[in-house]
Amino acid sequence: MLPASTHNLPSSNEPRILYCRCAFAQTIPDDVKQRVLEGLSESDQPFEAVADLCEMAARRDPHLIELAKGNRPLKIAACWPRAVKGLFHLGDAPLPESGVEIINMRTLSAEEVLAAIAAPMPHIHPTQSAEAKQ
Repeated sequence: MLPASTHNLPSSNEPRILYCRCAFAQTIPDDVKQRVLEGLSESDQPFEAVADLCEMAARRDPHLIELAKGNRPLKIAACWPRAVKGLFHLGDAPLPESGVEIINMRTLSAEEVLAAIAAPMPHIHPTQSAEAKQ
């Protein structure tokens, strides 16, 4: 697995952004993944890219715990919110009940994903995706 990469340094008051490349399961359309990654890279928003959350969960990567227990809100651009929540649980890093937004790159366009990432954090349950608000 490629190491996680962090772009820019986040401030303490903005949400942490986690981008999953879904390198192994390949459930997210390639064009969406690529356009979202390009959009994040071109923005001023700090973000962290990981190769594959599924693989991290299978290895029980300690970085999942750091992400789940962070002191800032967390936005995760990945796949199905239920699956992402399950992956963190499998990795011994259950997500908190609040302060987490999971953005489903499998069902949203790249533009919708980037808009959801740029939007202020909503007050929704962590298993609800950005598409549920539309």
